[in-house]
Amino acid sequence: MEVTKLPSIEFPRVSEPNPIGPKKPIAAEEKQNKEVDNPITKEALNDKVDSMNKFLESATTNVKFQFHEELNVYYVQVVNSLTEEILREIPNKKFLDMYASMADLAGLMVDEKL
Repeated sequence: MEVTKLPSIEFPRVSEPNPIGPKKPIAAEEKQNKEVDNPITKEALNDKVDSMNKFLESATTNVKFQFHEELNVYYVQVVNSLTEEILREIPNKKFLDMYASMADLAGLMVDEKL
């Protein structure tokens, strides 16, 4: 049985200039460099998420961004605004809880062996 090798795909690196798109104006590059120098804080991110949640409240179904405290990640909830019923979670909160408890358990096992 002969194994055929698939062709490899190489993606441009982030630090390399984009050969396809048009060049950015110098002002845009300077602005981008300033944004890299100022990292995003947790408070600023929470403010943006809250403003997005308020913006999306006018529809009968809302999309809410929730923060999972144990994993420090955001997940999305699709909620019926009339009944406050959660229609869908992406990723599922129960899955995130299970992952957090497994990571905690793995940490306990490693600590005990040391």
